Amino acid sequence: MNLGRNRYRKPGRRPAFRAPRKKLLIVCEGANTEPQYFIQFAEVHRDAIVDVDLAPERGVPLSVVREAKRLKNQAIIAANREGDPYLRYDSVWCVFDVDEHPNVPEALAMARRNGLKVAVSNPCFELWLILHLREAPGMIHRHSAQAMLKTFLPGYDKKVDYKDYRDGYKQAVERARRLDKLATDVGDAGRNPTTGVYKLTEAIAPPKEDTDSQQGTRTPEHGGSKTRRS
Repeated sequence: MNLGRNRYRKPGRRPAFRAPRKKLLIVCEGANTEPQYFIQFAEVHRDAIVDVDLAPERGVPLSVVREAKRLKNQAIIAANREGDPYLRYDSVWCVFDVDEHPNVPEALAMARRNGLKVAVSNPCFELWLILHLREAPGMIHRHSAQAMLKTFLPGYDKKVDYKDYRDGYKQAVERARRLDKLATDVGDAGRNPTTGVYKLTEAIAPPKEDTDSQQGTRTPEHGGSKTRRS
């Protein structure tokens, strides 16, 4: 029997083990800005498989949470049916604004009950974008936040090009984290201005110091995991 190229050979050096990438689902309230940002962010970092979906109703946080719950359960059912655990999501995120939307406390409570994570911005997602470009502006209305963003990026009109924000990403995380701490310290978590989007971006692309420290190496730069392809 001629085995040709399939004949037995003594195995060489084993390839390095590569853990499967995490799989995340993000359900957004907005149809443009948020999905564009997260899709491009994931494409740049490549640390996780990211699916982005939209809630059927705009401006309704409860709709975001209900859709996230439905899609999470749908993935679990598919994984059980196919016997493939990778069809499940490692985490499911709901992204919405506080703004003047109804039922925000109810949406947060439903997310907790169903094991969903949230990335909430108060007043709006534009605050997260502004933090890439400057320090927090203080308490602000969403219209003012959108106008402020246009002073930095005159072409901004509910469209996002991640290249405009990439250099300021690390500063945005630091600024958002400080806002969170200040709000918590005064007993007013989630106040205006705060944004939890940095928690989601770090779930997509963990800080390098967190992943490399497992190997005894600390790298202070932000970026993708060790399996990131350039």
